[in-house]
Amino acid sequence: MTSFKDRLVAGHPLVGTFMKTPSPMLCEVFGRSALDVICLDAEHSPFDRGDLDRCVFSLKASGKPALVRVPSCQPEHILNALDLGADGILAPHIITKADAEALVDAATFGQGRGYSGSTRAAGYMAKTMAQHLEGSKGSAALIAQIEDAAALDNVGDILSVDGIDCVFIGRADLTVSLGYDTPAAAPVVEAVEAICKAAKAAGCPSGMFTSDLSELGHWKSLGASLFLLGSDHSFLLAGAKQLTDTAEAQLEP
Repeated sequence: MTSFKDRLVAGHPLVGTFMKTPSPMLCEVFGRSALDVICLDAEHSPFDRGDLDRCVFSLKASGKPALVRVPSCQPEHILNALDLGADGILAPHIITKADAEALVDAATFGQGRGYSGSTRAAGYMAKTMAQHLEGSKGSAALIAQIEDAAALDNVGDILSVDGIDCVFIGRADLTVSLGYDTPAAAPVVEAVEAICKAAKAAGCPSGMFTSDLSELGHWKSLGASLFLLGSDHSFLLAGAKQLTDTAEAQLEP
């Protein structure tokens, strides 16, 4: 089976969603879907270490790749997600080349990542140290999230860092950082296009969130291939609205 990282690096179109609710049951439900990946949003939602453990376990048991958007790029957050067996890290607020290098270091044994053989990633002591070290080399996708105006002049430098597998555009934060109140503002769209073009020129995949699915073809034409769309919350609200709208139409006098 081709890994999530292999498909990501190869530029295959991948569609996933954000999981905002720390629920292994909902992860199990998503495991039955056709989505390519689920991103556990530990940055903006109340995932503690135990929540992440149970949710990663549920997704892995379902055969569904699990990304973790860590609360910050502190090494302990990256260590925790990788020890739990996450298929990748979505790292917020990568602004400089040094930030990207620190992300790679924190995810790499011998460069900043602490070693333990008792983790899920290590097979709970079933792997030897040599096996775990070798198997972990570059196995998890490292995705740098570009979402700050201050990062725009540094995109080329970030893309040059060996070990960064994809840049992901945090369009909402970028909108606010640029001083606008809609992601459709022309300067925001131009900034997103510039990031996509720079990534394509560097041979690096790019991705993004967008609430307007009619845009997907445009972003694909600029080289974007990873799309994390919607969330469990938005699905619940959309399903509830569809249900009530349909029922009300049938129940009108």
